[in-house]
Amino acid sequence: MSFTLPDLPYSYDALAPYMSRETLEYHHDKHHLAYVNNGNNLLKGTEFEGKSLEEIVKGSFGKNAPLFNNAGQHYNHLHFWHWLKPNGGGAIPGELEKKLVEDFGSLDKFKEEFVAAGVGQFGSGWAWLAVKDGKLVVTKTPNGENPLVHGATPILGVDVWEHSYYIDYRNRRPDYLKAFVEHLVNWEYVAELYSKAG
Repeated sequence: MSFTLPDLPYSYDALAPYMSRETLEYHHDKHHLAYVNNGNNLLKGTEFEGKSLEEIVKGSFGKNAPLFNNAGQHYNHLHFWHWLKPNGGGAIPGELEKKLVEDFGSLDKFKEEFVAAGVGQFGSGWAWLAVKDGKLVVTKTPNGENPLVHGATPILGVDVWEHSYYIDYRNRRPDYLKAFVEHLVNWEYVAELYSKAG
């Protein structure tokens, strides 16, 4: 199955002032498109042709690094655009909120751990909220890696590659992560993924 670049689910300036039109144009139209194009070229003639994106990500991990990097980033970004929404942040749907409090002690504690994971990811990568063995866990991964390849289901991820924040925040990664959690997260989408993972 070939990779295709989806349209953004909102306009390019819908996430301002927390994420600018310029950031989205570069991030979606150039970076994500490159993962799609490179992924399609690298997929040709491999055993993964015709497989689902999840199967490609899991199957190529540790076996075919170039394909994995592009497929992993395509998977991550397909969700990333939906993890963002205009006027995001705010209230977290009931079941998910209950589980976050149960597994982290409080919502503030979860947010603190999530931001810390993103700040602490050296170089490029992602911070995640994932379901593993029935529990919600915060993790971080380098480059295009994600919790799928570590036996977990990602339900929220934040991109900490510099292209996702440098235009708007320069080297202030903590400010970007705080803005993400407080003003950009589409908690309905996270809750939807949580209900499917459970």
